[in-house]
Amino acid sequence: MKLIVGLGNPGPQYEKTRHNMGFRCLDCFCERVGVDFDRERFKGSCHVEKEASHGGSYILFKPLTFMNLSGTAVREIVSYFKIDLDDILVIYDDMDLLPGDFRLRAKGSSGGHKGMQSIIDCLGSSNIKRIKIGIGKPEFASVVDYVLGRPSKEEEPSIEEATHGAAEAIVHFLSHPFDETMSRFNRPRERTR
Repeated sequence: MKLIVGLGNPGPQYEKTRHNMGFRCLDCFCERVGVDFDRERFKGSCHVEKEASHGGSYILFKPLTFMNLSGTAVREIVSYFKIDLDDILVIYDDMDLLPGDFRLRAKGSSGGHKGMQSIIDCLGSSNIKRIKIGIGKPEFASVVDYVLGRPSKEEEPSIEEATHGAAEAIVHFLSHPFDETMSRFNRPRERTR
């Protein structure tokens, strides 16, 4: 069984912020495959799919602990379902990527992302697959104000495109090895500007 984790902060005030790209991507995935989050357990919101037509069994999970404590919720669900680290995929925002870009990685550091760092700390490994969705860096705002702010009107179409692309990558990963998914989706995006 695969565990697909989207990172974000709970509550309507955070819903469309840059820091909620993981939640947003999972919502996009749900629309695409026709499922929904239907229960709250393990300090989060989840959906368990045992016989998916678009891949094997999987769990979708949004930790509701707030970003910096995401690992405590992920550790609970991993422990309960006895999920192998190799079957975990985490989706989150990344300031080092431009809005509209997304990258798949098989392992690595958190890059300063506190939610991903919490997961690495709680699971005791950095060998965790991830999809990073670009939000760019602030020009004038503080990092906190920037990530908790909403994308600009100019950024929004690119970010929407990236979340759809990342959701497609999740669908592919459910029925293919991750290295194949990386090869298919880690391509430079054409820019019009």
